[in-house]
Amino acid sequence: MRKLALLCVTLLTGVVLAACGGTADMNETNKDGELKIGISLPSATHGWMGALIDSAEKQAKELKDSEGINYVMTNATDPNKQANDIDDLIAQKVDVIVMLPIESAALTPIGQKIKDADIPLVIIDRELENDSATVVVKGDNEGIGINAGKYFIEQLNGTGKVVEITGPPSSVTEQRGQGFKEAMASEPGIEIVASQSGEFSTEKSLEVMQNILQAQPEIDAVFTQDDGMALGVLQAIKEAGREDIQFITGAAGAKEVFENMNEDGLIKATFLYSPTMVADGIKIAAKIAQGEAPEKAMVVIEATQVTKDNVDTYYNSESKF
Repeated sequence: MRKLALLCVTLLTGVVLAACGGTADMNETNKDGELKIGISLPSATHGWMGALIDSAEKQAKELKDSEGINYVMTNATDPNKQANDIDDLIAQKVDVIVMLPIESAALTPIGQKIKDADIPLVIIDRELENDSATVVVKGDNEGIGINAGKYFIEQLNGTGKVVEITGPPSSVTEQRGQGFKEAMASEPGIEIVASQSGEFSTEKSLEVMQNILQAQPEIDAVFTQDDGMALGVLQAIKEAGREDIQFITGAAGAKEVFENMNEDGLIKATFLYSPTMVADGIKIAAKIAQGEAPEKAMVVIEATQVTKDNVDTYYNSESKF
């Protein structure tokens, strides 16, 4: 009887130990199972993209502090590096990926890879060429082009020679350019005499505009798809001493552009495209990671026109952008 009792105690002890061991394993699983967002962005230290990266970092840290959601942020200088970064995030089994593609076409296959890995994908700014995104957060790129086109028609009274400075290959570039051309299609008196890429770079746009100014003896206005490029164009025009150009337009809402407007400079209008859109995307990603279905598959931010008449409403001297 004592042997039987001893056996029962031994078995019971084993069960308790096993249960304890099971609890320890479960705690370890919970620890390993903490939510994590992967964030893949281009690399930049200044300008619109620099401000976007700063906004992303702040929002991700806030979510980590407030809700315990971890994050991994990567920055790439070219599509190949970004694709490799995404492969690493997939290997880490992050719960959601937030990506701003450097180039739409080049990163479309990696979007499909994310979808095949059954990881939700929140795309910021530049769309992919397939349906791999769970949610897209962007500004109204076509609206920027349309609003700019309407502004050109109004300011030029339907007649003039126009230069277009575009961005690199992406949905943003395509949609802004398409909207601009569509808006002016009914105005045969307005001619686009040159269209070249400034690669969303002030320095590159300066170089490109210098060449255009040499090739085009008469220019009435310049449409740029980005405020940073508008500043490069402005510098080129000043250095060339050209006085035939009536105005420049940009897109985004940079502090330096607003200041040029207030000084009655050559940049007369821009169209809002805030870099803080990435914070909205990361918030959406956090909700998806927590099991919430997104309210919308497409979030579009209005392309509000800013001129000297309303620039004080949007100007912030403390802004980094």
